[in-house]
Amino acid sequence: MLIKRREFLKISSLAAASLMMPDFLKAMTLEGALEPNQKILVVLQFTGGNDGLNTIIPVRNDIYFRERNNIAIKDSLPLNDETGINPALSYFKELYDNGELSVMNNVGYPDPDKSHFRSMDIWHSASRSDEFLETGWLGRFLDEECHRCEHPTQALEVDDMLSLALKGENNKAFAFKDPKRLYQTSQEKYFKALYDHHHEDETVSYLYQTLGSTLNNADYIFEKSKARKTDQTYPNSQLGKDFRTVASLIKSDINTQVYYLSVGSFDTHVNQNERQKKLFSDINEAVKSFVADMKSNGLFNNILLMTFSEFGRRVAQNASNGTDHGTANQMFFISGGLKKKGLLNPLPDLQHLNEGDLIYTEDFRKVYATILKNWLKADSSKVLGWKNGVYDFV
Repeated sequence: MLIKRREFLKISSLAAASLMMPDFLKAMTLEGALEPNQKILVVLQFTGGNDGLNTIIPVRNDIYFRERNNIAIKDSLPLNDETGINPALSYFKELYDNGELSVMNNVGYPDPDKSHFRSMDIWHSASRSDEFLETGWLGRFLDEECHRCEHPTQALEVDDMLSLALKGENNKAFAFKDPKRLYQTSQEKYFKALYDHHHEDETVSYLYQTLGSTLNNADYIFEKSKARKTDQTYPNSQLGKDFRTVASLIKSDINTQVYYLSVGSFDTHVNQNERQKKLFSDINEAVKSFVADMKSNGLFNNILLMTFSEFGRRVAQNASNGTDHGTANQMFFISGGLKKKGLLNPLPDLQHLNEGDLIYTEDFRKVYATILKNWLKADSSKVLGWKNGVYDFV
């Protein structure tokens, strides 16, 4: 069967995604679901460089209020005598009070890069700042799991494109925005025709075969996503919809252990407080619904929600009531299975800065090593090459 060039181009976006994960697609046809009590990781990326100092607030620090005379958060919700949390994250305060949230302050890496793209690559790949890797830390986790597991461990990203974090050398995650839309697209006649198409060129033939595998599994993902309908109400924001998708899959029999989401942009050079408040409100309500959903299904103890951003912001505000690109930042960890709760380490030192920027004290690769070793039960040294110990909050 001959497919015209215009029709071929119509499927190019699906081809771009599906070519990334042939091994994953083969695994999707397997019946094996996650074992009972299997730990699940949900990563929420704060894209754009969230301002950590207006997220977790040093309420007794005069330097903070002096350097941010217009944008300092003065009505934060208290976590302890010296620390508050942005009032738009009221549910995070509730999680903190319940012992279901941990905060790692001042996370970064040596010789930080203030470019969005480069710093995000460093966080995604878990590389040094002078090292360039083509694989991501979770992609290499998938590579490692495929060598020792009966079924390859799988990951899903709720997005149109796959992030570097989930690209391994031999195994890659699967990215899609909406299971129903993926399924509906796969039912179009030109996609259906791929099953019957053959081509003498090996590369083109592989393209069609891989697309055919994608179509074959679109139905599988869609069916799993609607297998366990939820009574939980989610906000109508994009992030709320994304968390609903993740929740429906977690409650199904799909054998997925890692879910990846993103929200942003947090690039708040101008009028920061208004933008950050809107983003935090969306995050707050989406996470509230997701946690309630997991709790009502007895799953919360086996779920770890981790947040990160590619960098923080500078200590001093700029002339536009915003902040410019900085360095270290905090990470949140939300779960019913935390071993250590609350603030895991001291707040950033505002007295000792590097040309106006925070000096990190915690390396993000140690956090990754902790998640891999203690939560996902993987060999963190093989995945990361990190042999400098781990934390004990999970």
